[in-house]
Amino acid sequence: MSVTIPELPLLTLSDDEVQLLTALRSDLLEQRFKLELLDAYFNGEQVVRDLGISIPPQLKGLHTVIGWPRIGVESLERRLDLEAFRWADGSDSTELEVIAESNDLFDEASLAHLDALTYGREYVSVGSGEDGDPPLITFESPLDMTLFWDARLRLATAALRESVEDGTRIATLYLPDQTVYAAEVDGGWEVFDRDIHRLGIVPVLRMANRQRTADRIGRSEITPEVMSITDAACRRLMGIEVAAEFFGAPQRYILGASESAFQDAEGNAKSAWETYIGRVLALERDENGDVPTVGAFTAHDPSGQTKIIDLYARIMASQLSVAPHVLGYSADNPASADAIRYADNAQVKKAERCIRRFSATHRDAMRLALWFQNGEPPEKSRRIETVWRNPATPTIAAQTDAAVKLVQAGILPADGDVVLEMAGLTEDQRRRVQAERLRAQGTALLDRLTQAAPTGPEPETEVADGDEGL
Repeated sequence: MSVTIPELPLLTLSDDEVQLLTALRSDLLEQRFKLELLDAYFNGEQVVRDLGISIPPQLKGLHTVIGWPRIGVESLERRLDLEAFRWADGSDSTELEVIAESNDLFDEASLAHLDALTYGREYVSVGSGEDGDPPLITFESPLDMTLFWDARLRLATAALRESVEDGTRIATLYLPDQTVYAAEVDGGWEVFDRDIHRLGIVPVLRMANRQRTADRIGRSEITPEVMSITDAACRRLMGIEVAAEFFGAPQRYILGASESAFQDAEGNAKSAWETYIGRVLALERDENGDVPTVGAFTAHDPSGQTKIIDLYARIMASQLSVAPHVLGYSADNPASADAIRYADNAQVKKAERCIRRFSATHRDAMRLALWFQNGEPPEKSRRIETVWRNPATPTIAAQTDAAVKLVQAGILPADGDVVLEMAGLTEDQRRRVQAERLRAQGTALLDRLTQAAPTGPEPETEVADGDEGL
């Protein structure tokens, strides 16, 4: 008779897990400096390198900020609005809606998109819910998470997330069959929980921006070109500030004045400021009887500096794929409506490419969540669709006109959901319209049944005894 001893979870990390955790931590720390630099440019906290030529030592602490990187990134992110998940075959998508709403997924998705555009990547982790709750989907910053990637399978082989809670460093190690939660204690790691899910894959996904075949990690929208132009524009702004200190008031000169013109009544020398602000200068004639010559130099004109900043704005607009007026550049002749739409085309196309790439990550995250919830992966034949708002943001009139023409041509049914989507209605608005249509159809059917109901003879009225003569 054989006795089976149950396998108990390890309270410490195994040697392989320690080696894997150490390698992942090294990768996380190696990338953190680059990510923090991108974050500084996004927040306008970058330190502009002083060339030591035109800025005096007294003004070295002057800090100028220009927020073009943030404007460009946020302008693109505002075109990425995730609205709903649904099954491509049109079946009931209530389970998808429950998972999305329980995780506040649509609001959180905007934060994930912003991080992916800023840092070049964002991570999505999926785990079991607690006490029968729906599965948990969380978006993680690349400042706190990293993973090892299998380029052939396009899957993560291991992932690590670090955090600090109540002064204790917490490490979450994601493996194909389990998720390990450990705390740093006395220089080592002590395991306090293991989630044995046995999925066979790491439940962590990477939402990468600007991928290439040789670079699956992703690249930020804040490119080296954007950082260089930002630094140049900040230095130009600093030059304007320095010029304002030196040339804000016109410089004067006096030729042929005696020393007494710069002394007070007691013979003490006046300060430079007292001499400058003197409204009336009482100057004596020299020994030849000539009056000293008083004049002022031409005031400093900052228009030359501002023209260079306008040039930087136009260059930056091409790098960020935004219209120049978004960055504050304005021409003498305002752009026409067609010119503004044409200037937005590049960013609209960039937003469509982002939607295509980010949709794959959102779909895979939802499939993982269904796997955790149902205990088995969804059928591959059932495809999940992500619904996004149109990134081109056309007018309501233009969307409605296009939908009406398609209906009139017989391409789309007038009462279909696709027409409502093309007209620009949100997912909630489309549901309300469909519900109102069902109520209207039910009311109309009830009216027809009521009108078609047969009317029989009126019932006879019984006459009580003794009422015949009334």
